[in-house]
Amino acid sequence: MPRSPAPFPTSSPAQPPLAARPPRHATPAAPPRHAVVSGTALILLSLLIGLLLRLDERPFFQGLDDSWAGSTDGSPGDAATGFATVLDRLGGPLGTVLPLLVMACLCMYGRWRSALFVFTTAIAGSVLVVMPLKQLADRPRPPYTWVLVNDGSYPSGQVFSAVALVIAVAVMLFPPGAARRWWWLFGTGYAVAMMWSRTWLHAQWLTDTVGGALAAAGTCLLLWRAFAPLLETEAERRAADTLWM
Repeated sequence: MPRSPAPFPTSSPAQPPLAARPPRHATPAAPPRHAVVSGTALILLSLLIGLLLRLDERPFFQGLDDSWAGSTDGSPGDAATGFATVLDRLGGPLGTVLPLLVMACLCMYGRWRSALFVFTTAIAGSVLVVMPLKQLADRPRPPYTWVLVNDGSYPSGQVFSAVALVIAVAVMLFPPGAARRWWWLFGTGYAVAMMWSRTWLHAQWLTDTVGGALAAAGTCLLLWRAFAPLLETEAERRAADTLWM
């Protein structure tokens, strides 16, 4: 009897080589699903606070700011003030140096896309977001500041830079897991310490620091979404070990 023909082999869709696909938890990390909505809401909230400050010399939250300022009753020569001054220096001139160092390290490994994201969020974002908000709010500084400051108290540029750097480093360097959790813990402590230092030194009101944190988080989320195609390309190239090609 003639043999029956062998069954026609079924073919599956072509899959890219394993090395060409990004790992499950790649860095740089992909943005969260609702990054645009959340980022826009945070930016609008910081803008709303600025509008209230512009329209009312004593908005409803000024009482909270006064109470907080009254509780920071240290002296210019105590240890707490010394620590706050170190943070002031770290958030001042070094606030620009730290992102530049991160960018240099990323570029050394061919990760120019990540370096561009860090520059845009931590440096350019501060100029393009903080300065217009300062002009809008035009809020006077607290009386008797202990450090040299410029005009415009709201929002805090130093807190903005601190929060933006924490988020950018988390996105660029830490995959989901224990390392990222520890970084979030450290970064949150650093940002809160920066907020405390600005009020301890009577350089800004409490609301100014909150506004800086809101603006930074919103800006990072929006830019994270905007940079997603570039960052995804970098993640794929890292997985395929072709960053320099």
